[in-house]
Amino acid sequence: MVNFTDMLTVDRDVDQAIDALENRTNAYGYDAWGFSPAVAKRGYTFGKRVFLPYFRPTVTGIENLPPGRVMIVGNHSGQVPIDGAIVALACLLNGKPPRLVRAMVERWFPNVPFISDFLFRCGAVLGDPVNCRNLLLDEQSILVFPEGVRGSSKTWKKRYQLAEFGRGFMRLALQTDTPIVPCAIIGGEESIVSLYNAKTLAKWTGVPYFPITPFTPFLGPFGYMPLPVKFRIHFGKPLTFSGRYDDEDSVINEKADVIKSQISKLIEHGLAERKSVFY
Repeated sequence: MVNFTDMLTVDRDVDQAIDALENRTNAYGYDAWGFSPAVAKRGYTFGKRVFLPYFRPTVTGIENLPPGRVMIVGNHSGQVPIDGAIVALACLLNGKPPRLVRAMVERWFPNVPFISDFLFRCGAVLGDPVNCRNLLLDEQSILVFPEGVRGSSKTWKKRYQLAEFGRGFMRLALQTDTPIVPCAIIGGEESIVSLYNAKTLAKWTGVPYFPITPFTPFLGPFGYMPLPVKFRIHFGKPLTFSGRYDDEDSVINEKADVIKSQISKLIEHGLAERKSVFY
């Protein structure tokens, strides 16, 4: 049972991990991308005390994260960005040394009031190529989901089937000479099950997709409560690529497909070894 009084107190492990980061902040306590160590300590404390006991994630291969700049590329799912939060928690609390992961979020996300500002203060960044390039040149770690909304909006019948990858992440990796660590996230597909994407409702509400879950007709908004599934995070070996970042799309696609293939293998391995969705 979560003691909400304790939520007001920053977790000791979180406090030490964030203090161990190279937090280059201005006089107001923010870095160049809006990250606030003070707010992040509250956010990661919430994640540790709520997300970790609820989703009980296991993490393998985190020792594969190289020092310095790195691009973590993962599969996307679950309708809401729980997968990104779990990966960020793993990198901060399990990384040696602790790593702050700057998750790239969709362009529509800043339109979500309150939540978007809070996530930006905790390290998330608008998924703009300029932001991404500058972060990598600043030797930071970024988290990219090349499937974008095509991944997060997957319906149940397409679970763990990777959607088409964008090419931007590979062009940026080539431009900045950044190693890429493939990452498989198991559990997100079952956390919020989407049976149907109600595109008309999405258009009316101004969001890119509007999932209908098995519980929506009976529970309304409460039908989107994530199920207490167990998450499994698998980090693969880092891969480096060479070549022109502005090469033909076909050449960039070939390189991106290498990462896609590695993630698929990690997903297959993760699904094969788990015995249950819930433990």
